[in-house]
Amino acid sequence: MKFTLSWLKDHLETEATLDEILYALTDLGLEVEEVSNPAERLKDFTIGKVLHAEKHPDADKLRVCKVATDEGEMQIICGAPNAREGITVVVAKPGVYVPGIDTTIGVGKIRGIESYGMMASEREMELSDEHDGIIELPSGEVGDRFVDWLAENDPAKVDAVIDIAITPNRPDALGVRGVALDLAARGLGTMKPAKTASVEGTFPSPISVTIDEDTLEKGCHVFAGRLIKGVKNGPSPEWLQDRLRAIGLRPISALVDITNFFTFDRNRPLHVFDADKVKGNLRVHRAKGGETLVGLDEKEYTFSDGQVVISDDENIESIAGIMGGLATGCTEETTNVFLEAAVWDHIQIAFTGRALKINSDARYRNERGIDPSFNMEAVDLATQMIIDLCGGEPSEVVVAGTVPDVSRAYKLDTDRVQSLVGMEIPAEQQIKTLTDLGFVMDGDMAQVPSWRPDVQGEADLVEEVARVASLTKLQGRPMERVQAGLPEMILSPMQKREQIARRTTASLGYNECVTYSFIDKAAAVLFDGGSDATMLENPISSEMSHMRPDLLPGLLQAAARNQARGFMDMALFECGAAFQGGEPGEQRLQVSGLLVGKTVEKDVHGESRGVDLYDAKADAEAVLAAIGAPAKVQILRGAEGWWHPGRHGKICLGPKKVLGVFGELHPKVLDQLGVKGPAVAFTLYPEDIPMPRKKNATRAALKLRDLQAVERDFAFVIDKNVEALTLVNAASGADKTLVEAVRVFDEFIGGSLGEDKKSIAFTVRLQPTDKTLKEADIEAVAAKIVEKVTKATGGTLRG
Repeated sequence: MKFTLSWLKDHLETEATLDEILYALTDLGLEVEEVSNPAERLKDFTIGKVLHAEKHPDADKLRVCKVATDEGEMQIICGAPNAREGITVVVAKPGVYVPGIDTTIGVGKIRGIESYGMMASEREMELSDEHDGIIELPSGEVGDRFVDWLAENDPAKVDAVIDIAITPNRPDALGVRGVALDLAARGLGTMKPAKTASVEGTFPSPISVTIDEDTLEKGCHVFAGRLIKGVKNGPSPEWLQDRLRAIGLRPISALVDITNFFTFDRNRPLHVFDADKVKGNLRVHRAKGGETLVGLDEKEYTFSDGQVVISDDENIESIAGIMGGLATGCTEETTNVFLEAAVWDHIQIAFTGRALKINSDARYRNERGIDPSFNMEAVDLATQMIIDLCGGEPSEVVVAGTVPDVSRAYKLDTDRVQSLVGMEIPAEQQIKTLTDLGFVMDGDMAQVPSWRPDVQGEADLVEEVARVASLTKLQGRPMERVQAGLPEMILSPMQKREQIARRTTASLGYNECVTYSFIDKAAAVLFDGGSDATMLENPISSEMSHMRPDLLPGLLQAAARNQARGFMDMALFECGAAFQGGEPGEQRLQVSGLLVGKTVEKDVHGESRGVDLYDAKADAEAVLAAIGAPAKVQILRGAEGWWHPGRHGKICLGPKKVLGVFGELHPKVLDQLGVKGPAVAFTLYPEDIPMPRKKNATRAALKLRDLQAVERDFAFVIDKNVEALTLVNAASGADKTLVEAVRVFDEFIGGSLGEDKKSIAFTVRLQPTDKTLKEADIEAVAAKIVEKVTKATGGTLRG
């Protein structure tokens, strides 16, 4: 958004300097991107007077001039055809930078005669493209600064141009008056009364306007206009041309320049049709698709179905709210015009503008939002300006649709500034700020002005107050402490347990992986997943179509990728969620580890071996112990189908409470995922481990026994299908007070025992607590052990 300083002062009565205005704009959120200040560029040029001029002795087109300056008489050689005695000129003395030729003037010789400066033309000072001769001033005192003369006699030439960045939520700042309103609220001046006009039509408009039903509301809210006949189009006044040139627009004609003026002055895009070229009446409707229009930029546009356009009785004549058509554009021959002002649906404007790739000032403003309440007033103001500059007689206004009602009010809670922003602003100042911005206060309710679509709630009122007061006044303050001492632990018990599991597994030599939570359906099916409940509606790729039912698929796929690159031995783990369904709560925290290949490389000290289920069991037990699982657990079979049916174990607290699983992975799973074995793994479920009853950060007291422990070995012949765990559990239950541990140390199958029998040998450790055991006590416990094991397994004590 560009505007000049003098343009701003048409709306703002201020004594503020340019630097003060620039700082305030950025501080208010209207960031200044660039400033072009001709006064700064031309400050070193002074006024001089040619006292004498004669032909250069060695050049026909050069003249040697004696020029009076503030430093006395100087000799300047000039090649301009109008260099002559008696004229008042602009002088650039040695050391002055001339922007038009990008040169710093020095003392030089031209054809043997010294020259001490130059007399400048308008183009050399970048005031215009005029370069037929040097500047001749009608007045001026020798030695005065040229910029001071311009400021008094032709201020447009030294008017500063300000370019500010506008955020999408501030369409009101796309008009110079909206910018002035912000500065006035900041206290940099007072607003001048807005210009008003009330133009009565003297005859009915021969052109009527309509809006199709499918376009009303969702395309165009209101479409208004009037015919002005008998206008005389031509160049616009110099002041208007200067303003448009300053902001980068090319003056075209008075009628077009007037519409451009209102676009930037009041954020009110308008359009004028050459009424003599309009066939019949005007209609706002949606294109059917395939129609074409040559725009004012002389490019042809093809419309798609649903785009909003303006047509007469024969053809499309304008791209609604974006650009007019060349066929009905105004020229110097135009004598009758139809002035149009409308409020468009900003989403529809954006939709059409992007599709047609048109970036116009009208589109830029209409798609961000204009003041709907200003629509009818804009018609009268533009009409009055056209009559003032071009003459003509206006018709009555014709209107289709209704101006949308955007009135709304929110409660101003003056205490919320402190809680939301952290600033202390008196209530009276808050109310004054909102009033200065155009809000109407009714008690504690603030009526939002129609030109501020960005204010949509009570918090926005607080933002406006803080913005105008300046957020640079915010001061850092320490937060109040509720209580002295150290804060309580931030991590929840489960988060702490997850953290410990990660660190423990890493300390065991595993490398942590972070895999995607999405896997392909084939891999998910291997782990009881792949259902529609866990399928993604919009997957990243076909290999990531389902939520993972377990962490092991991702680890196995990572292992396969590493093996394909020559890394055969690895230890990987991951901690994360596995998903049993697509609803909240249908997920489970897991810690999974995977061992593939061999434990160590062979060396002179021994052979390497492949990993086995006991490696996985040891690591699983170490992690469980670290996160607080009970020491006494059961190892059962019956885990899911991706585990080897005879080489795995479930770590349980009873038959239903599963804390984890360890063992070899099923060969079919390894084969389908491309992993070369051996491969063992463990999966733990931290959420299923009971929380400790006592919240104590210290360990339990160490209990030392001063009585001698006793160990006895037993061997039983049992059926081949009886599990060793059955013997261990039976022996442990023989005397829970004395039996401290039961450990299997040997297994023998076949031989003299027969094909259906095996021998299991185990050691029982007896630990007395109150007295030393005698032989009779030991024999009594041994008898109980034999009885319990025999009853539980049907086996016999091996002799």
